[in-house]
Amino acid sequence: MTALLDKLTWRYATKKFDPSKSVPQDKVDQILEAIRLAPTSSGTQPFEVFVVTNDEIRAEIRKVAWDQSQVTDASHVLVFAAWDNYSAERIDAVVTQMEEERGKSEMLTGYYDNLKNMYLPREAEVNHNHAARQAYIALGFALAAAAELEVDSTPMEGFDPEKVDEILGLREKGLRSLTLLPLGYRQAEEDWLVNMKKVRKPRAGFVTEIA
Repeated sequence: MTALLDKLTWRYATKKFDPSKSVPQDKVDQILEAIRLAPTSSGTQPFEVFVVTNDEIRAEIRKVAWDQSQVTDASHVLVFAAWDNYSAERIDAVVTQMEEERGKSEMLTGYYDNLKNMYLPREAEVNHNHAARQAYIALGFALAAAAELEVDSTPMEGFDPEKVDEILGLREKGLRSLTLLPLGYRQAEEDWLVNMKKVRKPRAGFVTEIA
């Protein structure tokens, strides 16, 4: 655990990536696997991740992301996109996979029937927000995995989601973009934040222990 905490102390929201350096595919794959293994409510995994390396597409995203250079200077940009709504078809697909891998059971069927009864009558925006929270859990796993691998990253919400949805054709897939995660390597001599002390609330002002 000490090693992981050291890596989390090492990481920061990189402001300047070195465009000449690319993250090796095996490290990208490990970060994506950490995302895939992240927990989600009822195991639904109600989001998708798009790995964007195409220079032209990243240039288009940069235009709608406040011209932030991380989008084009990093070697990879992960786009987390949550389901726009829960549907019977999407939940049934989860059940089908679980039955294929775990075997059929009345308990499993009953659980997801109850889930549909709870989710499907809700407003689409309520369900999208719920799906988005699951994606953010996975974002945390991605940040930790990247730090463990000493890959720099910057979680970004500073962009126009509707424009990114349009660029990537997400609405047609029933998805809405949430956050961008550029991956790459810092250009330390050009990054004003790299040597600044990491500032976080002290534990005493952040954690309440209830015994």
